[in-house]
Amino acid sequence: MEPSKTLLAIWVIVTLFSTSNVVEGRYHYHKRPKKGGGGSSGSPVPPPDSSPPPESPVPSTPATSPPVVGPPGIPSDPSPDPSRGSDTDGIFDVTSFGAVGDGSTDDTAAFTAAWKAACAVESGTILAPSGYSFMITSTIFSGPCKPGLVFQVDGVLMPPNGPDCWPKADSKKQWLVFYRLDNMTFTGSGTIEGNGEPWWDLPCKPHRGPSGQTAKGPCDSPAMIRFFMSTNLAVNGLRIQNSPQFHMKFDGCEGVLIEKLSISSPKLSPNTDGIHIENTKSVGIYNSMIGNGDDCISIGPGCSDVDIEGVTCGPSHGISIGSLGVHNSQACVANITVQNTIIRESDNGLRIKTWQGGTGSVSGIRFENIQMENVRNCIIVDQYYCLSKACLNQTSAVYVNELTFRNIKGTYNVMSPPIHFACSDTVACTNITMSEVELLPHEGELMDDPFCWNAYGTQETPTIPPIDCLRDGMPETIAESSTYGC
Repeated sequence: MEPSKTLLAIWVIVTLFSTSNVVEGRYHYHKRPKKGGGGSSGSPVPPPDSSPPPESPVPSTPATSPPVVGPPGIPSDPSPDPSRGSDTDGIFDVTSFGAVGDGSTDDTAAFTAAWKAACAVESGTILAPSGYSFMITSTIFSGPCKPGLVFQVDGVLMPPNGPDCWPKADSKKQWLVFYRLDNMTFTGSGTIEGNGEPWWDLPCKPHRGPSGQTAKGPCDSPAMIRFFMSTNLAVNGLRIQNSPQFHMKFDGCEGVLIEKLSISSPKLSPNTDGIHIENTKSVGIYNSMIGNGDDCISIGPGCSDVDIEGVTCGPSHGISIGSLGVHNSQACVANITVQNTIIRESDNGLRIKTWQGGTGSVSGIRFENIQMENVRNCIIVDQYYCLSKACLNQTSAVYVNELTFRNIKGTYNVMSPPIHFACSDTVACTNITMSEVELLPHEGELMDDPFCWNAYGTQETPTIPPIDCLRDGMPETIAESSTYGC
């Protein structure tokens, strides 16, 4: 071969090899991590970091980036190619579907496309990688999907910043909804940022109106994350903060494992419950830190077989069962265990709250090994829960039975007695067991003694402060309405 032809052939081969590297280098694929495990043991995660979420950490068009041959594009086919944007491990990186991740661009379409692709394969993972801040609008991620789906957030995921930026066509009652899923994991090392402050400042919110009163006007605020009618769910490792309303809700679900979460919002942020469950069965909540402006964990009607352990709450309104029986409704809650938990700087500790006129029952409730630190209303059953002066005493009530308080120790805020059992006039609370309950004033002296009304139970050990108002035995009429349909 002539020298000139030899040089030409070498140049062609080098050029092709170089071009191939540029095209293959368009995407950075992340190897799939092992699924988060862990059980109910271990220490709580560290307290939530108060630093703000990163803003635009990665430029969308770096000056040194290689030439890109065409944008990745967003599939329009409702059944996209499952291999789109995925490596051999089934990772569907949202940036491969067009997500920018600069904190202001709407990346909803990219997340939706990546979800469809991951949903269509077994053990698929939709990945929001670290180093990006993704903004998406109110979205329903629905199934059914192939088993083993993982939604992994390693960067920052956030909604539009407040009601003024919320698309008019979107629901203002919810942001991320996961619907009709089975065997799904929501995980990651990143942050779900709620941008909640503009919602908390709406004039309709408590203490935001003139003279500290609620004002008229639109008041809907989105719950941040909602799982609805789903089974076998796992949520772990995430930092969830500053929700406009509830941080996380489970409704109509069965088989839920929550562990190693950090949930945080300011003490005065209204209605920002940490984890709320209702009509949900077989739930484990473990080794998590929750601080917010409402209930740390709230358990609504239709819940059973709930295990809570290794959780640190505060500031908050404590761990609550209820409210139950509103508008004369039936509410059934059974087999709830809370143990090895810390509640600090909270308005309430362990609370059961029901409305007058309701029916149903709360039974099989066990609180054990709880440490209180400057908590008001450490132990409270309130069957006269009401949000207005127009509430009336009624003859029907949710029946509260089989409550155990064992090894409850620490300090209380003397603004209220640390123990308060206010049970219905007509449907007494029964089978209350008190053992090793030792609560001392955080500062000052106790102004009022513990309070009981129509409450029956047993003290296995002397209680501090003494609770002489608990009645022995059982009331004569309880058998007539002992189950209330549950």
